[in-house]
Amino acid sequence: MKRWGRLVGALAAAAPASAHGEKLGGHARRVLDALDVGLETPERRLSVPGATGTLLVANHISWLDIVGLLAVEPVGFLAKREVADWPVFGSMATRTGTIFLDREALRALPGGVARLASLLRSGRSVVVFPEGTTWCSAPGGQFRRAAFQAALDAGAPIRPLTISYREGAVPSTIAALVGDDTLAASLHRVASARELTLRIDAHPVLLAVGDRRALAEAARGAVTGDRGGLTRV
Repeated sequence: MKRWGRLVGALAAAAPASAHGEKLGGHARRVLDALDVGLETPERRLSVPGATGTLLVANHISWLDIVGLLAVEPVGFLAKREVADWPVFGSMATRTGTIFLDREALRALPGGVARLASLLRSGRSVVVFPEGTTWCSAPGGQFRRAAFQAALDAGAPIRPLTISYREGAVPSTIAALVGDDTLAASLHRVASARELTLRIDAHPVLLAVGDRRALAEAARGAVTGDRGGLTRV
């Protein structure tokens, strides 16, 4: 009950609509604290310093992925349209300048790629979940290639990330939001979990060279642990 009270307080004290950057990151950390969710990441910064932003590509398990990533760094997102309607978490994503896509509207895809490339050129780092949907855990599905075209167009570095969860020392799928599951049900499971930890592992950077198919395959290999032979830095 105490945890639910802290969570209600954290959500009720949601960062104002004008909050960005570190303030938004602080709000994300308060939500994690309220849920008693630990956060582990060996890297203090996920993006690569430079004139362009970094395309951060990750496996996708839960709505909690977004909160954890924002708690590390105020990145933008490329997300499905439905995320914008999620209570609180959709608002957090919106305030990062997230590009919301209707994945069924194929004609809108080139415009989304162009917007993503423009954000990267402006210096903004953006997270994409190339699997296109959530999975209980890695390895998940195939990586869609459109976002990698944006990295090529912008000359932006690509950083693969692996997101995982555990309860105590045991790998956990309790945070997963898959299939017909609801955000409310997933939130209840997370709030009821014991010793839940979200971990974000950052892998060596991929250079934006070659073609998008090869980049997508190399990024998926890094995320799942099956690494290929593309150029890294």
